[in-house]
Amino acid sequence: MMQWEKLLASGRFDPSKKHLDVRKSYRSEFEKDYDRIIFSSPFRNLQDKTQVFPLPEHHFVHTRLTHSLEVSSVGRSLGKSAGEYLLEKYPEIKENEIHSSDIGAIVAAAALTHDIGNPPFGHAGEEAISDFFKHHEYGHIWQSHVKPNEWEDLCNFEGNAQGFRMLVSQENGLQLSYATLASFTKYPRPSQIFEKIKGRRSQKKYGFFSDQIIDYSHLAMVLGITKVNSDCWLRHPLAFLVEAADDICYSIIDLEDGCTLGLVSLEQSISLLAEILGDTFQPEKLKKYSSDSQKLAILRALAIGKLVEECVVAFKEKEEEMLEGTFDQALTDIIPSASAMARISNISVEKIYRSKPVLEKEAAGFQVLEGLLEAFSKALNHKFYQTELYSGKDKSILRLLPEEFPLEGWGEQVNPYPMLRTLVDFISGMTDKYALSLYRRVKGISLPGT
Repeated sequence: MMQWEKLLASGRFDPSKKHLDVRKSYRSEFEKDYDRIIFSSPFRNLQDKTQVFPLPEHHFVHTRLTHSLEVSSVGRSLGKSAGEYLLEKYPEIKENEIHSSDIGAIVAAAALTHDIGNPPFGHAGEEAISDFFKHHEYGHIWQSHVKPNEWEDLCNFEGNAQGFRMLVSQENGLQLSYATLASFTKYPRPSQIFEKIKGRRSQKKYGFFSDQIIDYSHLAMVLGITKVNSDCWLRHPLAFLVEAADDICYSIIDLEDGCTLGLVSLEQSISLLAEILGDTFQPEKLKKYSSDSQKLAILRALAIGKLVEECVVAFKEKEEEMLEGTFDQALTDIIPSASAMARISNISVEKIYRSKPVLEKEAAGFQVLEGLLEAFSKALNHKFYQTELYSGKDKSILRLLPEEFPLEGWGEQVNPYPMLRTLVDFISGMTDKYALSLYRRVKGISLPGT
């Protein structure tokens, strides 16, 4: 059974060094995590990555950045409330100088990064990268050169695993705490496992690539996270709160954006949010707000507040089962408002996620990312494998790669997985605008400066 005093260890991730407990500052290590993330380049890039909708000219809708900030805010509330309960139940936690605000900071920092590994164009971007390796001639050509588990990584791009890779990368220099990294990892398993255990939420997706199993193993050892089997671990209990914060925000906020853009009526939006509020909903109070946006904003705030309360209660009830590994569901699936949230989700799928602006954005994303991957993958293959086809065009394409891209030492006798992983890093890390701009230049649709 996992133990909270170990799960909340304050050391920073560094597999090459002995774990050290370092909490001597006016800021806790977990508050430092939050600050490091806020000022990092990967986090800033989220300001130009789509959440659901293309950015309209006359209305505000959420980007990955604003969504992440809101999820983090909700996560802090969840973590702090849960922390007060944990400190009262487990006095030994206090002996390690842990406060409820520290637990709030862990969840807030992990929630802040929950989308940091997402590629341009949202979930369509994940599918576009996966489909390139599965189906495209110059994607599928790499299969014979890599190991089966590595091929599984490439054919099933996962933003959560890409996020873990970015957070532990020495190049990004974040060196976050063990507790924050573990709370970020909602799916503590690699892409290729022998068999999923039915009903375990933590095995729905995967959380790290095959070349980073050692990294997660080290993290789990430090925090005392239990293994489920040879390939999978239990979740860190705070990961359930990070997931809940995301579930709460995207359900409520996507509905608000859909209403703002006229895809869902104000009346239906009010009705759906009122179902969460139940007896506390007071429709007469909405009359004092003159604009629809004000009405939505007050209902959104009240609904989020109610969902936070319900999720904290559920966490308290299931916390011991989380430590034992017998509970592995989304908290939002077991709260009183679960059915109301399911109805919001169904409406969102029908009227928002399948709306014309979203589908047009997704179609563009497939075209752009496939085009970029084709251009670079083809040039790399010609340079190292089909050398007789290596052309001046290929040379020009490769000059567009970052200066630090590993362009030497590959060939028939060398596994190209690290090179392909770096290529996917480059493309998945692009903003929507940069990906579109580079695609146009690579395809000759536009020239620099035009």
